[in-house]
Amino acid sequence: MKFKKPFFRNLNGPVIALLLFASQVNAQKVNITLETKSNALVLQADDKKNLNTIYFGKKLSSPTEYELIPSQFKQSAEYTGVLNSAYTSSGSRSLMEPAITVTHSDGNNSLDLRYVSHSIKKESDDVSLLSIILKDPIYDFQVTLYYKSYYKDDVLEQWSVIKHKEKGNVLLQKYASANLYLKAGGFWLNQYHGDWAKEMQPEESKITHGIKTLDTKLGTRANIFQPSVFMISMDKPATEDEGTVLFGALEYSGNFKTDIELDYLNNLKIISGINNYASPYTLKPNEEFTTPAFLYTFSTTGKGVASRNMHNWARNYRVLDGKGDRLTLLNNWESTYFDFNEAKLFDLLKDTKKLGVDLFLLDDGWFANKYPRNGDGAGLGDWEENKTKLPNGVSSLVKEAKSNNVKFGIWIEPEMVNPKSQLYEQHPDWVVKQPKREEYYYRNQLVLDLTNPKVQDFVFGVVNDLFIKNPELAFIKWDCNAVIYNAYSATLGNQNHFYIEYMRGLYKVLERVRAKYPTVPMMLCSGGGGRVDYAALKYFTEFWPSDNTDPLERIFIQWEYSYFYPAITSSNHVTDWGKQSIKFRTDVAMMGKLGFDIVVSHLKDNDLKYCQEAIKTYNIVKPIIWHGDQYRLANPREGSVASMLYLNGTKTSGVMFSYLVNNRYDEGSKMPVKLKGLDAAKKYNIKELNIYPGTNSTIDSKKSYTGDFLMNIGFNPNVNSGRTSVILQIDEIK
Repeated sequence: MKFKKPFFRNLNGPVIALLLFASQVNAQKVNITLETKSNALVLQADDKKNLNTIYFGKKLSSPTEYELIPSQFKQSAEYTGVLNSAYTSSGSRSLMEPAITVTHSDGNNSLDLRYVSHSIKKESDDVSLLSIILKDPIYDFQVTLYYKSYYKDDVLEQWSVIKHKEKGNVLLQKYASANLYLKAGGFWLNQYHGDWAKEMQPEESKITHGIKTLDTKLGTRANIFQPSVFMISMDKPATEDEGTVLFGALEYSGNFKTDIELDYLNNLKIISGINNYASPYTLKPNEEFTTPAFLYTFSTTGKGVASRNMHNWARNYRVLDGKGDRLTLLNNWESTYFDFNEAKLFDLLKDTKKLGVDLFLLDDGWFANKYPRNGDGAGLGDWEENKTKLPNGVSSLVKEAKSNNVKFGIWIEPEMVNPKSQLYEQHPDWVVKQPKREEYYYRNQLVLDLTNPKVQDFVFGVVNDLFIKNPELAFIKWDCNAVIYNAYSATLGNQNHFYIEYMRGLYKVLERVRAKYPTVPMMLCSGGGGRVDYAALKYFTEFWPSDNTDPLERIFIQWEYSYFYPAITSSNHVTDWGKQSIKFRTDVAMMGKLGFDIVVSHLKDNDLKYCQEAIKTYNIVKPIIWHGDQYRLANPREGSVASMLYLNGTKTSGVMFSYLVNNRYDEGSKMPVKLKGLDAAKKYNIKELNIYPGTNSTIDSKKSYTGDFLMNIGFNPNVNSGRTSVILQIDEIK
């Protein structure tokens, strides 16, 4: 038994992103081992070339021992030989949920995929791409499985490419991106649900036999009811710092489906991909169907490590300008709603400078003339400036912003249309609607048909025209409020392809936008967190977590998002929602990308002074918040205090946020909060930030503490009814 020599960059350098070992076992079996820094996924082509998963978990010190793992499991009989298939096909021997189902050109519904070959491509010192070719021995049908590994972050992306050379078309009934197979003593699912203003509500339950499906059929804003992210704990529910857990997320902005099946051997199958609901896909000979990537990371030391893995991966490899800067803004929405004119906006631009932020964002209501956009019932789709509100156009606002030494951004919702609009009157065939059914509206609007290339040109043109007229435009807030009712395209030949072609159309538009305007920051907005996913974040710098900006609610919402998305992507605005002080509201919003949506002129003197000083402080500490490691210290769902720490990579500086989340009598931080991630041998100084004018800190900034003390005993931020929000800066004493 011989193993190929592992690849190394050099004798002293790090191991490359993926270690690939291929072995011949009994001259028949082929083992393929993917190793990242901490984990291993081991696939095996058996003597009949069935490609199965024989291990996924913490990597072993000796790769030769992976092939010994199956012999240590004495479970019941496995009748099919493909229960643990790496990509389960249907219609042949499989008895469980498939990853792929097809109808061949001759009408046969069976598929049998066998291993042919595999290869490895090194993309960098950290990243490698494994491809495995599977073919049906009877039909000229092929699936290539791709595994992209990120060694340092213990992250894998997995997708499939499906093609055939049959004489006629093949119908793809199901076409998953990934098919994982896990073994453990038990499994727990942490999933999320929500609605408008109630995003990211967690639910954890033990997984029982049968299939649990997480999915959406909304067409556009996928996440409003069911986000595509989830966690699977193995053997016991994982905590922040203990337990084995897998984080999963489909990188797709449309209809998704994740099937989680506990089989009769008590093993777990996870199959994730595009939702095949109403979407059988006709694949022509030699055409390739590429699925979106399924993203996952695995930790044997709790949720915190998995979360930081995903954050690091996102900043380094996925989020647009993930390691860059962001603009702090003032938005006019809650100040004016639709009721504004040029004079009002000029005053708000002066307030932007007065507040001390970088950019003024003009929200909804600036466009349409025949059907003026004075509410959400008209004008959407007619993207010329409203002459009554803006007689001198958007360009006058851009110039005024420049004279105030701030930048200017603008809101658009280019994928949608109001029936009461010129666009709808002129191009009724551009709208997603069934020709013989009554129109049904979501927020008084319908969705434009992005399967139509002419509509794609129009949507791109909305963005392009704004930049042509206003080259100094510095920010786009891209909204997407409607879902798809009565799905139908007037120009698409095969309506079964509608949901898939809609997303392809959207991505084509975004590719064009980024090809021409690669660096302009853009926010993903969708009536809240309805469209955040890692496919969209290739084109956007940030997302809007929720329209619910009550700071107490936001602590809970932002907490859950933070497991999957780094702080630099989370747009958090200070508004008038809630009854908390301006300090509490601002402190909560600082745990991400800070913004304001308030009437600056209505602020009391000390409130304004507080905000101005808080922005200056934020500009100093934001690199730690955006680019540092995040540690959850006290869960708001488990006690009266919520606490979060951001720590730089050298463990020399950190920012700790603590809040009172229970207003009952005498509640507060009665126990010290144990910090994490510090260097036990270093000494640290702690001082309070964002102190409200006229008040004094109760924190003695002259004392020093070892990292050992702060992590094992902890530090009390002294949160109580009189100090409901406390921000602390932790610095190494040198």
